[in-house]
Amino acid sequence: MKERTRDLLRALCALSPRHVAGQILRGAVLATVVGSLLFGLGFVVFAFVVTSSEEPADPHADAIVALTGGRDRVMEAIELLTAGRGRRLLISGVHPLTRAADIQKLTETDRDMFACCIDLGRTALSTAGNAEEAAAWVKQHGYKSLIVVTSAYHMPRSLVELDRALPNVRKVPFAVSHPDLNLETWYLHPTTAKLLFGEYLKYIVARFAHQTPRIASTQMARLGGVTAR
Repeated sequence: MKERTRDLLRALCALSPRHVAGQILRGAVLATVVGSLLFGLGFVVFAFVVTSSEEPADPHADAIVALTGGRDRVMEAIELLTAGRGRRLLISGVHPLTRAADIQKLTETDRDMFACCIDLGRTALSTAGNAEEAAAWVKQHGYKSLIVVTSAYHMPRSLVELDRALPNVRKVPFAVSHPDLNLETWYLHPTTAKLLFGEYLKYIVARFAHQTPRIASTQMARLGGVTAR
């Protein structure tokens, strides 16, 4: 064993600095190429998932949450509520100056239904904020399942945030399509491609942000076990 170690040390010492630098450079280039390919493949998969998303055939849940960002999202959520797909609706991320009466008139919702079964969340300023706002509302009412209404491109990141805030609540994704975005042929439309790529980056950040604490807590638990021993 000692002889092998000495031979290895001699071999390392025999390497010239230029050779070592070349090896490091080749390794860095290879890692960059592989990383870029994986990143690009991930984007293609992300775009495919977004563009191939379909409405669930028979969505039902205890309640419904609409993440604001467009009139279509709110309209779809209200239609689901009217059809009895959920008992109550939260519209999350409503501007503080927007009145309930304004939304009721804009969506042409029955006034009695709006008053009894629709809540407005006004504190969320981001997707993470939407998740926190929805979590507080769900826990307040004791719901166990939730129909999530948002745009198709926004759905993956929304589910990441909601899974973090509500890990034990079943989510039914209801993606809203926007015909003007041309999602099915996004690669032919620079604006849509840019939108998808930007959302892909945000999705990666959200996934990484929520995986890091989980990994850290696992490591701490292991360290605690070692210390206890």
